[in-house]
Amino acid sequence: MYHIPYNINLKAFSRKLRNHSTVGEILLWMQLRAGQLRGFTFNRQKPLGNYIVDFYCKPLKLVIEVDGGYHFTPEQRVRDQQRQQILESMNLHFLRFRDEEVRNDMNNVIKAIEHYIKAFEATDNY
Repeated sequence: MYHIPYNINLKAFSRKLRNHSTVGEILLWMQLRAGQLRGFTFNRQKPLGNYIVDFYCKPLKLVIEVDGGYHFTPEQRVRDQQRQQILESMNLHFLRFRDEEVRNDMNNVIKAIEHYIKAFEATDNY
């Protein structure tokens, strides 16, 4: 399995982000924590390379991002796209959900994640 570098300089900021999560991030974390989703363990606010992602599951090579309002500005969209491309070049896959979507439609968010897991398990990646 490919090793993704860990930037120790992001550790304190990652901890700060965990302590100041959005409502959507908290709600999704309640569904993902402790292997509750098909037995897979997720980390939250995980430093990967020079970035911090909302949720990460190493065995699935999966990053999940919960995008709040500021992610929809033109400048932030460009930065998010560039960041995602860099992380995808490390053989990671992304699922993105709007914070509003997580808060109001958790069932479909979980279904989308489970769909990814099933497709991943059906490949030779697993």
